[in-house]
Amino acid sequence: MKEILALIEKQKQEFAQLPLFEFMKDQSIDPRQRLAWAPCAAPFIMNFGELNKYYFREEPTSDPIQAIINKHTYEDDHHWLWFLEDLDKLELDQPLKFSNALRFLWSDETKNSRWLNYQLYRYTSQATPIQKLIIIEVTEATGNIMFSHAAKISKEIKAITNKQCRYFADFHLAVETGHMTGSSDIEKFIEDIELSEETRQEAFELVEILFECFGKFINGLLIYAKNHKNFQQKYELI
Repeated sequence: MKEILALIEKQKQEFAQLPLFEFMKDQSIDPRQRLAWAPCAAPFIMNFGELNKYYFREEPTSDPIQAIINKHTYEDDHHWLWFLEDLDKLELDQPLKFSNALRFLWSDETKNSRWLNYQLYRYTSQATPIQKLIIIEVTEATGNIMFSHAAKISKEIKAITNKQCRYFADFHLAVETGHMTGSSDIEKFIEDIELSEETRQEAFELVEILFECFGKFINGLLIYAKNHKNFQQKYELI
């Protein structure tokens, strides 16, 4: 498994170079604007809890790898609650007709966010515990990059508004370490998993595909942020 984890780390470093993260680091831009993509990410963020509950988690289980995954899902299945709190703190929680909210959530602007969900469901629905483990590791790696930048922005926002975020903050980053939740013993157990040559090759392909999916999602967030320059605007879609 060490080779797969090394590939994930390599891809993570490449992922960190995507333009959105340069945008998020640009202190000449209002910090709230640098998180203006948050509504666009809502379909993915709000689905992530259910991905953990209904796709990653499998109980009861006698498989030690699945047992580790199950434990991890209980950490990750409720972060969307913090996201809802932060929408208000970022001045993005504007009144909206229910029909307009639905229109936005299924609009072209959020299609990459929805598409990422579908891809994760696709690769997780029939996945072995090893494959689920890889999907989670990639998700954790990409999340760690995102929240490393977001946590810095939230400190700027607090200095301006005196409002403390939780989702886009150190509070969340502390559990988005880049790896599955667990002790050093669990990390060593994962590293020492032996894979057949066929399983190893499938794992390499899965890692490549997943980073491509997350890259497409991230690039869509940047387009949204640049097209919504007024972070106080109402998303009244026609």
